[in-house]
Amino acid sequence: MTELPRRPRLSPQLCFSSGALRDFLRFSRSAVDDTITENLNALVTPSHTGFDPSSTSQRTPASGSRPIDPKACKSFKTMVLFPAWQARTEMLNYCALVAASPDPNDPEAILRDVEEQKDRERIVDERLDPYSGRLFPRESRTQILASLIRQERGVEEIIRNRTWSVVQERCNYSCHNTWKEDMWTYGFDDSSTSNSSGR
Repeated sequence: MTELPRRPRLSPQLCFSSGALRDFLRFSRSAVDDTITENLNALVTPSHTGFDPSSTSQRTPASGSRPIDPKACKSFKTMVLFPAWQARTEMLNYCALVAASPDPNDPEAILRDVEEQKDRERIVDERLDPYSGRLFPRESRTQILASLIRQERGVEEIIRNRTWSVVQERCNYSCHNTWKEDMWTYGFDDSSTSNSSGR
């Protein structure tokens, strides 16, 4: 079965390191969602005894058209798919809380204060330069993080919907549960689409 990437320890430093946060999300998505067809194909005829030369003597239908054992589908969902999604949800929710919290350790806070002070002291004559009154203040790192979380949640929603449609098709689900309903049925919690991403 697919091996999930190890989730790093949740901390504000992890959230503010957008590279580390994105790396975990990318690795998790590539291990499970980007390779969903291959992962499901591996459930059709798992190799327990190694290669059987007689298996090439007759043509078999493509694995995409062969049904997957319902037990294997359930096991894949509960052991691989939903835990991967849950780990990503927990990380996004944690970082959304960090983004919504005060940030006394922001290294650029003093620089922003200086820029705002200079802007207040500036004399603006819009007749000479109509654009001189505009100020584009530097965003705080919590604002940048909140924007990143909103973006990644949007990506996550698209990826999960696509993955779930493949799972439903390959596992021959007759019910029309959404992935959120199915996660909840198996005891997983998902609130990745909640609007707790801060500003």
